[in-house]
Amino acid sequence: MRKVILIVLLIIIYFPLTAKAFQDSTNAAKYVIKAVRIDGDIQLTGRFTDPHWKLAPRVEINYEIQPGDNIPAIQKTTVMVLYNSDYLYFGFICHDTNASQIRAHVTDRDKAFDDDFVGVILDTYDDHQRAYEFFVNPFGIQMDGLRTGNNEDMSSDAIWYSKGALNDSGYTVEMAIPFKSLRFPTSKVQNWGLMIGRNYPRSSQHVFSWTRFNLNDPCFLCQEGTIEGLDDIQSTGSIEVLPYVMGLESGNLNDESNPSSGFSNGDVKGRIGGGIKYSPNPSLSLEAVGNPDFSQVESDVAQISVNTTFALFYPEKRPFFLDGSDLFNTKIDAFYSRMINNPLGAAKLTEKYGALSIAYLGAEDRNTPFIVAGEEGSETVSSSYKSFSNIFRARYNFGAQSFVGVIGTARNLTTAHNYVGGFDWNLFFGGNYTFDGQFLYSNTKELNDTTLLSDMSFFGNTKFTKAFDGQEYNGQALVADFRRDARFYSFRLTYQDFSPTFQAQDGFVFSNDYRTADMEHEFEFYPNTSFVDNWGFFAESGLHFNYNGARKESWIMTGTFMNLKSQVHLSVRYLPLNNELFNSVNFEGINRWMFGLYSNPSSSISFGLDASIGKFIYRADDPKLGRGHNINAELTVKPTDRLSLTFDYARSRLSDVVSGELFYDGYISRLVGIYQFNNQIFVRLIGQYNQFDKSIEIDPLLSYKLNPFTIFYAGSTHSMQDYGSPYGVVQTARQFFIKLQYLWRS
Repeated sequence: MRKVILIVLLIIIYFPLTAKAFQDSTNAAKYVIKAVRIDGDIQLTGRFTDPHWKLAPRVEINYEIQPGDNIPAIQKTTVMVLYNSDYLYFGFICHDTNASQIRAHVTDRDKAFDDDFVGVILDTYDDHQRAYEFFVNPFGIQMDGLRTGNNEDMSSDAIWYSKGALNDSGYTVEMAIPFKSLRFPTSKVQNWGLMIGRNYPRSSQHVFSWTRFNLNDPCFLCQEGTIEGLDDIQSTGSIEVLPYVMGLESGNLNDESNPSSGFSNGDVKGRIGGGIKYSPNPSLSLEAVGNPDFSQVESDVAQISVNTTFALFYPEKRPFFLDGSDLFNTKIDAFYSRMINNPLGAAKLTEKYGALSIAYLGAEDRNTPFIVAGEEGSETVSSSYKSFSNIFRARYNFGAQSFVGVIGTARNLTTAHNYVGGFDWNLFFGGNYTFDGQFLYSNTKELNDTTLLSDMSFFGNTKFTKAFDGQEYNGQALVADFRRDARFYSFRLTYQDFSPTFQAQDGFVFSNDYRTADMEHEFEFYPNTSFVDNWGFFAESGLHFNYNGARKESWIMTGTFMNLKSQVHLSVRYLPLNNELFNSVNFEGINRWMFGLYSNPSSSISFGLDASIGKFIYRADDPKLGRGHNINAELTVKPTDRLSLTFDYARSRLSDVVSGELFYDGYISRLVGIYQFNNQIFVRLIGQYNQFDKSIEIDPLLSYKLNPFTIFYAGSTHSMQDYGSPYGVVQTARQFFIKLQYLWRS
């Protein structure tokens, strides 16, 4: 292990000195827009009624880059660009020879990716590392996010403005992006990387681009153009204040195990709090929240956990943690913000100085949760203990998509702690190759409270137990990945090494005590015929050992994938070899098929299916080999341009391969209905039934959203349980709530 780490360190230190020469963009010199400054603001109407637009330089979106390979775009799109001291403006004129086929819906923000839409991607540091994404559909519905390398995070929101309008020959869109919503260098004249595109979903999902794209180049942002000459744009300090007030009333069944115990209504309660964010310049941001309201207006989608021994991952939805979260993301999830459960207060600092980015987050948690990682399972523990978490992150970018970084997390309780620190890297070289990874070291001092966790089993072959019995131990983790990404042939080689005592209590690390190596080869072809857009096949194999040298798992998986017309995406995978040692029992021939299907054939319907059928291990104290299936399906119907109905269905079944004994069989179904009155107001009703525990959830909501942060909510949650005869369905919990938060920005 030490030799491996030493080699990795030498490569990381040496590579920044040599790699940059390989990373120059070829598009920037060809595709350039010279910015034109105007006096005064443009009044957005979506129809170009403001006379300032006559001054704008124009470019055409000439290339189809999907499914075509830089062929002429089948529809004409003209783009205009202007700016003043406060805003960057974009205008789109989208011609369509079959305007009646335009797909457009009035939805909540970030919900229109199946529609026609246009958009821009702004690489404000022009370093091919991180970029803002802004998309708008024909009704002016906004979708935005952050791109880091080839990864997109659409959970991030910004304040910006848009209008759209349909007409007989297509549609038009106007966008105004405040400079206060962006981070950029403090230089007098700015030159930014720029991508401009249009989504045109018909028989295929056509994507048109201002710049040409080389499918053999895996660096997405390297293929951007440039917007030049942004002179003296707004770089003064800004302050954002986001207070909230809410009221709620809750009730619960007195004894959930006794349906006749009676239902008690709680008192009406109020709560106030808020946050403040100060940005003295576009590169520095400081943010703090006090008594933050991190309650969710939408419950987590239930997941089937009946045969799962590890902790389940749930995405973050809380705005404070989403803003700037890309800086804290690393290959190993050293920081998982939902491990800060109920903070009394939190603070965050982010700064970018040239190629160096620094971030810090601190929070005091009132109800500290734990994920205790193990070899074949993890323990999830809730507690009333208070803790203070500090997370530090620094990252230095060089070349395109290459960086080195460090991360440190510290969770302190009165008598316990968990410290994690290490470095990570991403080295992009040779046009197609990437070597990335991360090394972490942990030190854990447990709580001395076996009432929370009393499991006296050991971590691997060490003397340390999983129980919270006050022990202190160290651990380490390493992940390294070498891959080639190219047009026709790609491969990936990955090595992972987690010691039995590695724990990351501020992160999402649910497994340890393993060494795993796997390799994948993939071939892809682009016939772009009347039936298929592209297709390919792949093969993957791997070995998994624990620290005692026992072979825990070996597998070979092969499969194929294809994108067909009518926007049908199909994948088929098969495990011809899959052997696993679980709970001291060796299982062989765990073969199964896996299928994936997604289609969006029209503006009013889309559906998806993900299924695994074959053999699985029944992961109980007495494990057995079973035959069954896991199925996840989703159907979305949009009868009008304002009404959306989405039905989700997840089913899991397993029975003994020898005796036929049924281990489990059940499903979770969920229906979400949304009616969008306009861009800002919608009503939503969620209904969910979990057959495994016979629970029912019904959640109505009214939402008024002036922008992503100025919001009014009114709703309720209703939890019920089917106790069977003679009680039937009984309400177990209920909550009514209203909430108002308002963003004040200067």
